[in-house]
Amino acid sequence: MKNINLTEDQKDCLQEIINVAMGQASDQLARYLDTFVHLKVPSIEQVDSQCIIGALNSEDDRVAVVSQGFFGYEGVRGEALLIYQPKDSDKLADLLGYEPGELSVEEQIIDLSSILTTTFLNVFASQIENQMSYSAPRLLSSNKGAISEHIEQQSFNWDLALKVKITYQVTDYSFNCDMVLLIPESAINNITDVLDRILASF
Repeated sequence: MKNINLTEDQKDCLQEIINVAMGQASDQLARYLDTFVHLKVPSIEQVDSQCIIGALNSEDDRVAVVSQGFFGYEGVRGEALLIYQPKDSDKLADLLGYEPGELSVEEQIIDLSSILTTTFLNVFASQIENQMSYSAPRLLSSNKGAISEHIEQQSFNWDLALKVKITYQVTDYSFNCDMVLLIPESAINNITDVLDRILASF
Protein backbone atom coordinates (compact mmCIF):
# COMPACT_ATOMS: atom_id res chain seq x y z
CA MET A 1 0.00 0.00 0.00
CA LYS A 2 1.33 3.44 -0.85
CA ASN A 3 1.50 5.99 1.94
CA ILE A 4 -0.17 9.28 2.67
CA ASN A 5 3.04 11.21 3.04
CA LEU A 6 2.70 13.52 6.02
CA THR A 7 5.86 14.96 7.54
CA GLU A 8 6.33 14.73 11.31
CA ASP A 9 5.50 18.43 11.63
CA GLN A 10 2.33 17.98 9.57
CA LYS A 11 1.29 14.98 11.69
CA ASP A 12 1.89 16.92 14.91
CA CYS A 13 -0.05 19.90 13.59
CA LEU A 14 -2.98 17.73 12.49
CA GLN A 15 -2.97 15.89 15.85
CA GLU A 16 -3.12 19.19 17.72
CA ILE A 17 -6.00 20.49 15.57
CA ILE A 18 -7.91 17.25 16.20
CA ASN A 19 -7.18 17.44 19.95
CA VAL A 20 -8.58 20.96 20.20
CA ALA A 21 -11.69 20.10 18.18
CA MET A 22 -12.23 16.91 20.18
CA GLY A 23 -11.89 18.79 23.46
CA GLN A 24 -14.47 21.40 22.49
CA ALA A 25 -16.90 18.77 21.23
CA SER A 26 -16.48 16.91 24.50
CA ASP A 27 -17.01 20.09 26.51
CA GLN A 28 -20.22 20.90 24.64
CA LEU A 29 -21.47 17.35 25.14
CA ALA A 30 -20.63 17.52 28.86
CA ARG A 31 -22.55 20.81 29.22
CA TYR A 32 -25.49 19.43 27.25
CA LEU A 33 -25.65 16.31 29.40
CA ASP A 34 -24.53 18.02 32.64
CA THR A 35 -22.03 15.27 33.31
CA PHE A 36 -18.36 14.44 32.82
CA VAL A 37 -17.17 13.15 29.45
CA HIS A 38 -13.87 11.27 29.32
CA LEU A 39 -11.77 11.21 26.15
CA LYS A 40 -9.21 8.70 25.00
CA VAL A 41 -6.24 9.82 22.92
CA PRO A 42 -7.50 9.80 19.31
CA SER A 43 -5.94 7.39 16.86
CA ILE A 44 -4.91 8.53 13.38
CA GLU A 45 -3.96 5.97 10.76
CA GLN A 46 -4.15 5.38 7.04
CA VAL A 47 -6.38 2.64 5.67
CA ASP A 48 -6.90 1.32 2.17
CA SER A 49 -10.13 0.39 0.45
CA GLN A 50 -9.79 -3.27 1.45
CA CYS A 51 -9.65 -2.64 5.18
CA ILE A 52 -11.75 0.51 5.75
CA ILE A 53 -14.75 -1.47 6.95
CA GLY A 54 -12.68 -3.87 9.04
CA ALA A 55 -10.91 -0.89 10.61
CA LEU A 56 -14.23 0.34 12.01
CA ASN A 57 -14.17 -2.53 14.53
CA SER A 58 -17.89 -3.13 13.97
CA GLU A 59 -17.99 -6.84 14.57
CA ASP A 60 -21.37 -6.80 16.32
CA ASP A 61 -24.02 -6.98 13.59
CA ARG A 62 -26.44 -5.11 15.85
CA VAL A 63 -24.24 -2.03 16.14
CA ALA A 64 -25.90 1.31 15.30
CA VAL A 65 -24.07 3.61 12.88
CA VAL A 66 -24.97 7.16 11.88
CA SER A 67 -23.19 8.55 8.83
CA GLN A 68 -22.87 12.21 7.90
CA GLY A 69 -20.86 13.61 5.00
CA PHE A 70 -18.93 16.87 5.39
CA PHE A 71 -17.72 19.25 2.71
CA GLY A 72 -15.46 22.27 3.01
CA TYR A 73 -13.50 24.65 0.83
CA GLU A 74 -10.29 23.64 -0.94
CA GLY A 75 -11.45 20.06 -1.42
CA VAL A 76 -11.62 19.25 2.30
CA ARG A 77 -14.26 16.55 2.62
CA GLY A 78 -15.02 13.14 4.03
CA GLU A 79 -17.47 11.02 5.99
CA ALA A 80 -18.13 11.02 9.74
CA LEU A 81 -19.44 7.82 11.33
CA LEU A 82 -20.85 7.65 14.87
CA ILE A 83 -20.80 4.08 16.14
CA TYR A 84 -22.87 2.79 19.06
CA GLN A 85 -23.10 -0.64 20.63
CA PRO A 86 -26.60 -1.92 21.47
CA LYS A 87 -26.04 -1.64 25.23
CA ASP A 88 -25.25 2.06 24.78
CA SER A 89 -28.13 2.78 22.39
CA ASP A 90 -30.54 1.56 25.08
CA LYS A 91 -29.29 4.25 27.50
CA LEU A 92 -29.85 7.23 25.23
CA ALA A 93 -33.26 8.28 26.62
CA ASP A 94 -31.85 8.64 30.16
CA LEU A 95 -28.69 10.24 28.83
CA LEU A 96 -30.50 12.88 26.78
CA GLY A 97 -33.31 13.47 29.25
CA TYR A 98 -36.15 12.36 26.99
CA GLU A 99 -39.44 11.13 28.37
CA PRO A 100 -40.38 7.53 27.51
CA GLY A 101 -41.82 7.44 24.01
CA GLU A 102 -40.94 11.09 23.27
CA LEU A 103 -38.54 10.13 20.49
CA SER A 104 -37.64 6.78 18.98
CA VAL A 105 -34.21 5.32 19.72
CA GLU A 106 -33.28 6.02 16.09
CA GLU A 107 -34.16 9.72 16.47
CA GLN A 108 -32.22 9.93 19.74
CA ILE A 109 -29.14 8.41 18.09
CA ILE A 110 -29.33 10.88 15.22
CA ASP A 111 -29.75 13.82 17.65
CA LEU A 112 -26.64 12.92 19.63
CA SER A 113 -24.63 12.16 16.50
CA SER A 114 -25.47 15.55 15.00
CA ILE A 115 -24.25 17.35 18.13
CA LEU A 116 -20.92 15.52 18.18
CA THR A 117 -20.23 15.62 14.45
CA THR A 118 -21.06 19.27 13.78
CA THR A 119 -19.37 20.59 16.95
CA PHE A 120 -16.15 18.70 16.25
CA LEU A 121 -15.99 19.57 12.56
CA ASN A 122 -16.93 23.23 13.01
CA VAL A 123 -14.04 23.68 15.45
CA PHE A 124 -11.75 21.67 13.17
CA ALA A 125 -12.75 23.86 10.22
CA SER A 126 -12.25 27.12 12.10
CA GLN A 127 -8.67 26.15 12.94
CA ILE A 128 -7.82 25.60 9.29
CA GLU A 129 -9.75 28.72 8.23
CA ASN A 130 -12.38 26.68 6.48
CA GLN A 131 -16.13 26.23 6.72
CA MET A 132 -18.08 22.99 6.64
CA SER A 133 -21.43 22.04 5.24
CA TYR A 134 -23.07 18.72 5.98
CA SER A 135 -25.32 16.16 4.41
CA ALA A 136 -28.30 15.02 6.46
CA PRO A 137 -27.33 12.40 9.07
CA ARG A 138 -28.32 8.93 8.01
CA LEU A 139 -28.88 5.93 10.26
CA LEU A 140 -27.41 2.95 8.46
CA SER A 141 -28.67 -0.58 8.58
CA SER A 142 -27.04 -2.46 11.43
CA ASN A 143 -25.18 -5.01 9.30
CA LYS A 144 -21.65 -4.58 8.03
CA GLY A 145 -22.71 -5.14 4.43
CA ALA A 146 -24.87 -2.03 4.53
CA ILE A 147 -22.02 0.04 5.98
CA SER A 148 -19.67 -1.20 3.26
CA GLU A 149 -22.22 -0.45 0.56
CA HIS A 150 -22.78 3.06 1.94
CA ILE A 151 -19.06 3.88 1.87
CA GLU A 152 -18.73 2.54 -1.67
CA GLN A 153 -21.60 4.77 -2.83
CA GLN A 154 -19.81 7.97 -1.81
CA SER A 155 -18.38 10.14 -4.56
CA PHE A 156 -14.92 10.06 -2.96
CA ASN A 157 -12.05 7.89 -4.11
CA TRP A 158 -11.51 5.52 -1.18
CA ASP A 159 -8.40 3.77 -2.50
CA LEU A 160 -6.58 5.30 0.45
CA ALA A 161 -7.96 7.29 3.37
CA LEU A 162 -6.96 8.75 6.70
CA LYS A 163 -9.01 7.32 9.57
CA VAL A 164 -9.39 9.32 12.77
CA LYS A 165 -11.04 7.49 15.66
CA ILE A 166 -12.26 9.33 18.78
CA THR A 167 -13.91 7.56 21.73
CA TYR A 168 -16.29 9.48 24.01
CA GLN A 169 -17.04 7.96 27.43
CA VAL A 170 -19.83 9.34 29.63
CA THR A 171 -18.79 7.93 32.98
CA ASP A 172 -21.97 8.63 34.97
CA TYR A 173 -24.00 6.56 32.53
CA SER A 174 -21.37 3.97 31.54
CA PHE A 175 -21.99 5.12 27.97
CA ASN A 176 -19.47 5.02 25.11
CA CYS A 177 -19.55 5.92 21.46
CA ASP A 178 -16.91 6.16 18.75
CA MET A 179 -16.59 8.88 16.14
CA VAL A 180 -14.71 7.73 13.06
CA LEU A 181 -13.72 10.26 10.42
CA LEU A 182 -12.74 8.94 7.00
CA ILE A 183 -10.89 11.49 4.89
CA PRO A 184 -10.01 10.36 1.36
CA GLU A 185 -6.51 10.75 -0.01
CA SER A 186 -7.46 13.62 -2.34
CA ALA A 187 -8.75 15.63 0.62
CA ILE A 188 -5.64 14.87 2.69
CA ASN A 189 -3.50 16.27 -0.09
CA ASN A 190 -5.48 19.51 0.19
CA ILE A 191 -5.30 19.49 3.99
CA THR A 192 -1.50 19.20 3.89
CA ASP A 193 -1.37 22.50 1.98
CA VAL A 194 -3.39 24.08 4.79
CA LEU A 195 -1.16 22.51 7.44
CA ASP A 196 1.91 23.94 5.70
CA ARG A 197 0.36 27.41 5.79
CA ILE A 198 -0.32 27.03 9.52
CA LEU A 199 3.21 25.79 10.20
CA ALA A 200 4.72 28.65 8.18
CA SER A 201 2.91 31.19 10.36
CA PHE A 202 4.86 30.11 13.49
